[in-house]
Amino acid sequence: MTIEGKVVAITGASSGIGEATARHLASLGAIVVLGARRTDRLERVVAQIEADGGVAVATRVDVTDPDDVRSLVGLAIERFGRLDVLVGNAGISKISPVADLDVEGWSAMIDVNVKGILHGIAAALPVFRRQGSGHLVTVISTSGLKIVPTQAVYAGTKNAVRTLLEGLRQESTDGVLRTTSISPGYVRTELIDHAVDDPEVLEQARQNMAELGIDPAAVARAIAFAIDQPEDVEIGDLTIRPTRQN
Repeated sequence: MTIEGKVVAITGASSGIGEATARHLASLGAIVVLGARRTDRLERVVAQIEADGGVAVATRVDVTDPDDVRSLVGLAIERFGRLDVLVGNAGISKISPVADLDVEGWSAMIDVNVKGILHGIAAALPVFRRQGSGHLVTVISTSGLKIVPTQAVYAGTKNAVRTLLEGLRQESTDGVLRTTSISPGYVRTELIDHAVDDPEVLEQARQNMAELGIDPAAVARAIAFAIDQPEDVEIGDLTIRPTRQN
């Protein structure tokens, strides 16, 4: 089994990278189980995948709630009898200098970007162990590779996940679990719209994104590449960014 026939759950699947990944994997024959907070948009994605001949189901998921993430995994098991891949894609960004002391924003990023991934691991890992195989694909960021002002806390959350996955990988060399970290650079998504409060800074960020950002489908293809490897091959880290990004 490569991609065709695999059951893949995706968080943050209502837009951006998550939506693009759902569409691309479904077009390759995967069964996709989608989770996000915006159920109206999830339903639209499911309907379009089904109209194109794919198989998709969805449920409301807030990754800060471990019960929601368990429900996503449970839906895959209930409907299709297994879960082969969990794509941990849900994430948020709050961009500001540390000196602004945006404690609420810091807490929100920790809850979604770090705890959300831990909730996914807690939900999926027991299933993977019972099955004898499973794959965690986690979307991180190039912000964790090149640290820049105003993104220190965001980068910190992403690097916490990078460290977590490497530790989990080293604990899981029995051939059951594969882990893959995907680090996108500038990608044209809605992430930036909720990352900045200052209107002028937001407008500049949007201009940068419009000039440099790549289509989310590019990241979806990278995720598919990692999933498509034979079971004895693990793609540990992939960085995908615009050619002109610093």
